[in-house]
Amino acid sequence: MSSSDLYYMPAVEAARAIRRKELSPVELARAVLARIERLNPTLNAFCTVTAESALAQAREAEQAVTRGGPLGALHGIPVSIKDLAFTRGVRTMAGSFVFLHRVPDADPPFVRRLKEAGAIVVGKTTTPEFGWKALGDSPLTGITRNPWNPAMTTGGSSAGAAAATAAGLGPIHQGSDGAGSIRIPSGFCGIFGLKPSYGRVPMWPVSNNDYATHNGPMTRTVADGALMLSVMAGPDDWDVSALDGAPADYTSQLDRGIKGLRVAFSPDLGGLPVDPDVAAVVRQAARAFEELGAVVDEVEPRFADTRDPVRLVWSANYAGNYAQLLPEWRDRMDPGLVACIEDGLRWSAADYVAARGRKLAYWDTVRPLFERYSLLLTPTTSVTAFPVGRLNPEHFPQHRWDWLGWRSLPSSRGSAATARRGRRECRAGAAPPIGAPCPRPPVAAARARRLCRRGALPAPRVARSRRPRAGAAPVARSERRASPR
Repeated sequence: MSSSDLYYMPAVEAARAIRRKELSPVELARAVLARIERLNPTLNAFCTVTAESALAQAREAEQAVTRGGPLGALHGIPVSIKDLAFTRGVRTMAGSFVFLHRVPDADPPFVRRLKEAGAIVVGKTTTPEFGWKALGDSPLTGITRNPWNPAMTTGGSSAGAAAATAAGLGPIHQGSDGAGSIRIPSGFCGIFGLKPSYGRVPMWPVSNNDYATHNGPMTRTVADGALMLSVMAGPDDWDVSALDGAPADYTSQLDRGIKGLRVAFSPDLGGLPVDPDVAAVVRQAARAFEELGAVVDEVEPRFADTRDPVRLVWSANYAGNYAQLLPEWRDRMDPGLVACIEDGLRWSAADYVAARGRKLAYWDTVRPLFERYSLLLTPTTSVTAFPVGRLNPEHFPQHRWDWLGWRSLPSSRGSAATARRGRRECRAGAAPPIGAPCPRPPVAAARARRLCRRGALPAPRVARSRRPRAGAAPVARSERRASPR
């Protein structure tokens, strides 16, 4: 089997081949690590590569196959962990000089589960500082670039995970999402990304944004996302907010079909700014739902406008968590993050409580739609990927720190979503992909994945002729990673 075949082999197929002794875990790990070594200087998807330990794990996995006996669902499959998540014995920098030398002594539950299922951790993927924005740069690790066109942003904050997925730097990658951080880069990079219902995947330590972070899979195929989530999901005593009960069997539900399912479609959620090319692609996706037998109605949701309280809560949480760092670290922190923290410091406790109350009451304006429909189809973001180095697209309002105007549309109103590739004609140098997410009521993630699997949205695996040419554009040395490995 050639290395090029291994780069884009789905995890489901690779795991099957390993069990049948048709593929060596060592061969797969070496192929992925070699591709990371070749492409990471351009993409900057990984901030830490654990090649030595990954190969040691791969050799152990190969020996286990030779011995026989039960193997985990992800036995021998390379995986990456976002650098916001703790990893035992591997530094977790969170994109910040503040934590340049931090090495945790424990794994969060979902990392522990991935390892127990046989996955091989090949490294940590890049994120903006503390995951504060939906872009892919940080003062510590530099700019992460879109494999479809390295001059464009990946989106964020799961920036490295999205770039790695699209470029074939391993089949499965972990992301996290509090305000679009899985969905935005998944849409910009043309991959499958799922923000599961809150608490479906345990969170530890507690997130920095008022229990708003969801951990989930970022993959090239829906089946790989379902497989990865089936390993990550489930309650754990380390997270008191985790959902009780065993998760659904996600992989077995992928082929059930969607005939008769009621789906609402809104191109702009009742008036949010959306670029015309984005709206056109998502309208095509809505028609695809109808072709597969779903009942699709275009609606104009009358959801409460939570944009102002979300901005307040966002900046206040970053102020509460990181304002104490400013006297020592201000000059080495992202200037936009510093401005966000300073903005958050001007709010009172009464302001915060009132804004949080509006945020929580928002569901009362959303619930009536989901009493009629199983899913709501909207654009993932208002725009396609824009040039690196910008906080906002050129045609959007500019601000010292506020990037929330163009982000994930469902997040603008507070809903969860599945991001998918919605543009078939992507090629190196062209505009990056467009996403079309499927917001759904809580705990209905299996239904959303089933829709993607059935092809209601274009299949996320990049066909051979449409895979991104990750090295298509040179990157100036000054823009690469700022810190040594």
